[in-house]
Amino acid sequence: MKRKLIKKLAVILILCMLFPMAVYATQEKIDRVQDEIQGLQNQKEEAQRKADSLSKEAGGLEGDLAEFNNRLAKITEELNVTEQQLETTRQNLGKTKKALKKAQKEEKNQYEAMKKRIRFLYEMGSNGLLEVLLSAENFADFLNKAEYISSIQEYDREMLDQYRDTKETIAQKEQELSEQEASLASLKMQQEAKQQEVAELVSDTSEHLNAAKEQLAAAKADLAGYEAKLEKQKAYEEELEKQKAAEDARRMAEIKRQEEEDRKRKEVRPQKNGNGGDNNGGNSGNGGAVHNASDQAMLAALIQCEAGGESYEGKLAVGSVVMNRVGSSRFPNTVAGVIYQGGQFSPVASGRFASVLAAGANSSCTQAAAEVLGGNITIGCLYFRRNDGSIPGTVIGNHVFY
Repeated sequence: MKRKLIKKLAVILILCMLFPMAVYATQEKIDRVQDEIQGLQNQKEEAQRKADSLSKEAGGLEGDLAEFNNRLAKITEELNVTEQQLETTRQNLGKTKKALKKAQKEEKNQYEAMKKRIRFLYEMGSNGLLEVLLSAENFADFLNKAEYISSIQEYDREMLDQYRDTKETIAQKEQELSEQEASLASLKMQQEAKQQEVAELVSDTSEHLNAAKEQLAAAKADLAGYEAKLEKQKAYEEELEKQKAAEDARRMAEIKRQEEEDRKRKEVRPQKNGNGGDNNGGNSGNGGAVHNASDQAMLAALIQCEAGGESYEGKLAVGSVVMNRVGSSRFPNTVAGVIYQGGQFSPVASGRFASVLAAGANSSCTQAAAEVLGGNITIGCLYFRRNDGSIPGTVIGNHVFY
């Protein structure tokens, strides 16, 4: 009988040793996956920021390109107007040159005629003119001849003045049109230079735009890669969580089985030491325990890490799980021992718990810890997980307790 009992106790002892090791190994995997997920999340966010920045830059460059194209179109229109003005000026200049050539021909004829008249008058001399006057038959004829001579001279002067005026006007017009043509040619050169400048800006902007688009495509590809890795890691984390839940359930079933056997043995052979207490059944053995400020600080920090965003009820439930473990003979019998037990709480493994503990938990989590340590145990469970619908138990907020 004793041998069977010893063998049975040995099997139970081995199971108790194996269960924590399996749970610890799975929790280590979960911790590593969570670290990898956090790293991938950070890389994804950085890739998203880069993609957003490149997208904004590409959008700005497209706007610049549109503006440059508008400027180019406007300058091209101005160049067309200038070309029309230049062509009109050339036509006017051609007409002016023809008129000038005709005037020069007339001037030559007038000049030749004037030379002949001057030569005739010179050859006649004063005596010739005097003879013309003296040949007058009467005074009236004399006046007519004198007036005729005077009108000839006046005509010559008028023709000379008219010739000079015409020549000066044409020369002035030629110079004016020549200057206008030079001015329009200069304007055309300036606008062509401006057109070339804008074209180069458009080309440069297009190159930048294409480069930005290529970088944006690469950033989006990186982002898609990170998202795919994240989905894969999250799926793996869910599998590990289910595995961990199954391990916890098996361990909890074993604990309950052991507690039931202990209870039956005690019923058969009741203890005689007077206290009759048993720490195997939940928190019954810790109702009168005295806890110090260190216990409250650690419990508050763990509550903040695990349920900082949950309701006050959720905070009390997390604290109750810790104290239920303290009260169970299958877990360490101190708050610190339960919290630091290997493979149990992810924030302890990641270092976040230490950071919160050093800074001090917030008032809500501190109050919840104080209530739980004072005996306000709101739930009788030993485990809790993020609720994904796969684990039966009591759901409080985003957690399921079992």
